[in-house]
Formats: sequence, C-alpha cells, structure tokens
Amino acid sequence: MAVKNLEMLTSIVPGLSLVGVLQNPANPYGALALTNLQAAAAIVKIKTVTMEARNPGEIDQAIAAMAGERVGALLYVPDALFYQERRRIAELAAKARIASMGSDRNYPEAGGLMSYGQSRADNYHRVAVYVDKILKGVNPRDLPVEQPTKLELVINRRTARALGLTIPPELLVQADKVID
Repeated sequence: MAVKNLEMLTSIVPGLSLVGVLQNPANPYGALALTNLQAAAAIVKIKTVTMEARNPGEIDQAIAAMAGERVGALLYVPDALFYQERRRIAELAAKARIASMGSDRNYPEAGGLMSYGQSRADNYHRVAVYVDKILKGVNPRDLPVEQPTKLELVINRRTARALGLTIPPELLVQADKVID
C-alpha cells in the first residue's frame, strides 16, 4: 500500500521528490511501517525524511522541520497519537502548505488532503462475524487470519483547492468519498 500511497501523491503534487514521514518511535509497529515506506519510496524514486513525534508538542516541531526541509508531502505512520491529533496534523500541514495523507477516512474528514487504507467499518463487521462464530462454539485458533479486503480512498477537494492542487479526474473516479 505504501507504493500506492506514494503514486497517488505524485499524481497530485507536481514534481514531488521529497516526502516527510511522521513516525512515533515509541510505537513498535512504526519501525516496520517506516521500513516498508522507505522501500516503496525507493521503488518510485522519491526521497523521504523522517521526523519523530512522541507527544503532541513534538508533532508541531516535526511538521515545522518538514517545512524547513521543503517536503512536498507528508505521510504519517499509523499511530494512536496521530489518530488522536489528526485535526492538528492536518491544520499544521495546511498552514505549512504541505499536502498530507493519512491511512483512514477520518484524516481527510479532519481536513487532511487524502487517505487510502483499510475500511474501519468493514473491519468492525469482520470482527462481529468472528465474535459470532466464537460465541457459537468455534475455537478461536481454528479461525483463519484474514487480511483487509476493502480499501477506501477519501479525498478532501476543499483542502486540495486551499493548497492550489488539482486532483486528477482518474483519481476522483476511484475515490470512495470526495469531500467538497
């Protein structure tokens, strides 16, 4: 998915060559996600600069540092802190004139440019199916591990206009939701 995220950003941000990555080093998942993102960036020939944030105050510093580095876009590694601070991240990125992308629909709904990732609603439905099976006597270890099957693309066209960006029509057609 990291390659897809970067490809979508390059279709929106003209001449994108440097992407800022916001990561919480206290999150064990972050290191793996960051490695995957850096590998994806190498595939699409984009450089990354990683900024760390462990608390809300460090988010401000990280985005200010990204602006100083003149990143063309910002991606953040999924993390509870960033989810909680999504509106603030979107506002800081917009103020710094940085296109930003999150991993679920709540980010563009909070003002970020776009998101592409798992459908939380679909995940909750799948969890309910598992709980139902367990309550009916199926041993949890007998249930298969499932990968997400529904991915969502959400685009905030209002944010794109504020940043002076044009969303390609082919991307708008693919979107599950467009915020005007």
